[in-house]
Amino acid sequence: MSNNGKKVKAHYRGTLEDGTQFDCSYDRGEPIAFTCGAGQMIAGFDAAVADMQVGEKKTVHIPADQAYGERRDDLVISFPRTQVPNADQMHAGDKVMLAGPMGQPIPALIAEVTDESVKVDANHELAGKPLVFEIELVEVED
Repeated sequence: MSNNGKKVKAHYRGTLEDGTQFDCSYDRGEPIAFTCGAGQMIAGFDAAVADMQVGEKKTVHIPADQAYGERRDDLVISFPRTQVPNADQMHAGDKVMLAGPMGQPIPALIAEVTDESVKVDANHELAGKPLVFEIELVEVED
């Protein structure tokens, strides 16, 4: 029986293929709650939970295109330093928020700061990376 359209709760441990952990609901003590199939989760995670039973555990390998997508060069943007507020206080690796076309916040990373420009990378930090999730389905609401 499919969990699509149902509210579910799941615990998970997310790692890169080399075993580096990037997130874990067990560490927070609370499972993640979402509506299965509603696009609230990355596609591969949603698909994995769709056919699970409460109490079931599984490990899934999710390719980048079913996770945070492939890295996109068009999301790496250089701005003239003179057009960037507080550019003198920015350093490579800093996290910033950009404003999208409709004013929505877009998280980004400062990739490079030079005397002439500030290069910003708006790719998700896990873009282009296949992911591994250990998932435990703990609740399904009908």
